[in-house]
This record gives sequence, structure tokens and C-alpha cells, in this order.
Amino acid sequence: MVTRQIGFSAIEMLAVLAVFGILAAMAIPSYQSKIVREQIAAAIPLADTAKEPISAYRKATEAFPENNKEAGLPDADKIVSNHIRALVVEDGVIHMTFGNNAHGLLKNKILSIRPAVVEVSPVVPIAWVCGNAAVPDKMVVKDNNKTDIPNAYLPFGCKQISPKK
Repeated sequence: MVTRQIGFSAIEMLAVLAVFGILAAMAIPSYQSKIVREQIAAAIPLADTAKEPISAYRKATEAFPENNKEAGLPDADKIVSNHIRALVVEDGVIHMTFGNNAHGLLKNKILSIRPAVVEVSPVVPIAWVCGNAAVPDKMVVKDNNKTDIPNAYLPFGCKQISPKK
């Protein structure tokens, strides 16, 4: 009489585990990129804290504040969030340094948000250019971009988009 085995052999189980391991290894990098992009997107609204005082200073003086104090903001290390450890204003440009609970790929990285203006028409409101994004037509942007986050991790509105051919 021949007996049949019911179940899986050890080799079959190892093959299934190997397939799951390969699939997991392929999914982890894309999941990390998603986490990094979400943390950057969540941190960007902190810049709104500085945009209004910078705009008011520009309207009053037709120049940009040199630092946090001139903009009427607290010291850089006092403007923080879950992912940002410091917000620095430098000649009207907002530099946000990642830290605190930010992903390891973002620690100590900087995202700059630069003001763009129409120089001949000061009544036109400031447009804010995030990271490596393109400057709006007919506007001049402060060229103090310290963004050192790889383009692949930046949200769409902060990426440098190459022109279509």
C-alpha cells in the first residue's frame, strides 16, 4: 500500500519564501521614497509661517529681510515641526532643515523656498518657488537655492522638470 503525503515539502516552502523575499526587496525602496516625499509635503506648510512676514517686509521696504530677526520671526531653531528642526530666512529665501522625526534620508537636508517677483511692478504679489522648480515667466527669483534633496524625492511642485522635446 502506497501512502500519500499531504502538505508541502521543505523545498517547496523555501521556494515560496524566496519569492516573497524578492517581492519585498523590490517594494521597500519605492515605499521609502513614498515616505520621504510625504514627509517633505507635510513639512512645506511650515514655510507659510515666514511667507507672510517676508511679503509684508517686501511691501513696506521694497527689499527682502536678511534674516529671521529682520522678518520679525523667532530664531531659526525655534521654528520647528515634526520633520523640520530649523527654519532660516536668508535674504528673503526660506531654508528649512530637516531633522527631528524625519526619515534618515532627509536628516540635515535643506529645502529652499524662494521668492519670485516682477521687479518693474512691485504690486504683483510674490510667487514662491519650491526647491528646484522652474521660475514663473517674467519673474525674477532670488538665486539662493540650497536645496540638497535629490530630485527623485521632491514632491512634483518642487522638482526640476526637464522640457519636453
